[in-house]
Parts: sequence; structure tokens; C-alpha cells
Amino acid sequence: MSPAPGPRPGGRSARIQQAVHASTRKLLDERDRADITVPMIAADAGVTPSTIYRRWGDITEVFADVALERLRPDATPRETGSVRGDLVAWAQDYLEEMSSPVGRASLRDVVMSGDTVRSGDGTNQFKCATFCRTQIEAILGRGEPVGSPVQGVVEHVIDHVVAPIIYRILFDLDPLAADRVEVLVDQALDAAVRV
Repeated sequence: MSPAPGPRPGGRSARIQQAVHASTRKLLDERDRADITVPMIAADAGVTPSTIYRRWGDITEVFADVALERLRPDATPRETGSVRGDLVAWAQDYLEEMSSPVGRASLRDVVMSGDTVRSGDGTNQFKCATFCRTQIEAILGRGEPVGSPVQGVVEHVIDHVVAPIIYRILFDLDPLAADRVEVLVDQALDAAVRV
């Protein structure tokens, strides 16, 4: 006996997700998030509330799933001609995007998530970290030979650049100043060289 097939890409499951995401984004634009309920989203999306509860669990998970889509990079990092320049440009763009009202709300939604999303491929927080790592790896991999010292920089960029940006956005009154990004990138590169 063969196992039951999973959801088809682009099938009913994908259509439900698209409808729920679209309705959630629309309602978030129209109302305060505290006023939004699963039945409201369901009615707007044309699905039953039980469909949402079964797939996402609760409203927090719906918000987190929508936020995750907003946080997913939609382009490869731009090229400036050097690894340092590419990292600085990426980090400045990341800071700008994440410190915007939409970026802050998305980060908070993902952090608040209990991650009952039944995707089976990791937590929402891990997915966000993967988005950053993938972008950083793309920058570091440009024109560098495999095994070069630059390849070991990913964790240093996470520790010295991404972590301070996220910390300041979530827990401080003011986000990191844009001119500090170059200093953080330099610290990450210096730390990687010392290892």
C-alpha cells in the first residue's frame, strides 16, 4: 500500500493558503490586528474557520505565516564589486526593510509564533534565519573559490551584523543607525579573519 499523497503544489492547499494570506493582509491593512479573528479571515477568504484552525492552529500562526512570506527575500543581493561592499549594501537594505513598520510587525509576528504551522520543514524562526544565511552565502559565494576563508564568514555576519540589527529593532526604542552597518560588517570580516 502506498502512502497517502501530500498536498499538490499549486493544488487546493496552495489556493487556500493564497486566499487566507490575501485576506489576512487585507484585514491587517484595514483594521487593528487585535480586532481580527479567524472567522473574519475565513469569511473573507471563502473558507471555513475549521480549515484555518486545522492548518494553522490559531490567529497568531496565521499572522506568522503571512509575516514569513513578507520576510522571504524576493531577489538576490545586489552586487557592488566586492564582498565587503555587497555585505554592506545587503545589510543596509535589510536594516531599512526590517525597521519599517511592516518589517517590525512581521518580525514580531514570527517571534510570537508558537510555530504550530504544519509544514514539517522547521520553525518559522529557523526559516527566517535560513533566509538571511542564504542571502549571505550568495554574497560570499560570488567569485570565491570553494573553501576560501570568505566562506566561513556567514556565522560572523549573523553574530556581528544581523543579530544587532534584529535586537535593536525588537527591543530598543531606535533601530540601529544606518551608518553603523559598515562598522558591523568590518567587525564581522575582522572576526572571521582572526579565526
